[in-house]
Amino acid sequence: MAILEAWKPTTMGGKIMFVAMYEFEIKDGKEAEFREAWLEVTKAIYQHCGSLGSRLHTSDNPNVLIGYAQWPSREQWEKDKDVTDERYRLSRQTMRECLVQSRTIYTLDVCDDYLKS
Repeated sequence: MAILEAWKPTTMGGKIMFVAMYEFEIKDGKEAEFREAWLEVTKAIYQHCGSLGSRLHTSDNPNVLIGYAQWPSREQWEKDKDVTDERYRLSRQTMRECLVQSRTIYTLDVCDDYLKS
């Protein structure tokens, strides 16, 4: 049986793409508010910080959402995200107020890529 050839890692500017995964535990009744704020924060990070965007997923636990953010590189993700936009600041505060806790659950370098858009 032939070994399947994996796709080359996706690169931008010669650097392997990077993914950060987050777990958000949301206070009861705050999911809709959190999701609206998350979208505004994600848009600002995309526009001002060079991210490639993000996805938010529900989980088997109704109070836990999982976020997946893609970046051109780990270095870009690690850069200071100094966004001065007032809407970003207010949305970030709303996110915090909706949370029981949050954490980065994985930081990942893409090694093989077969995700289609």
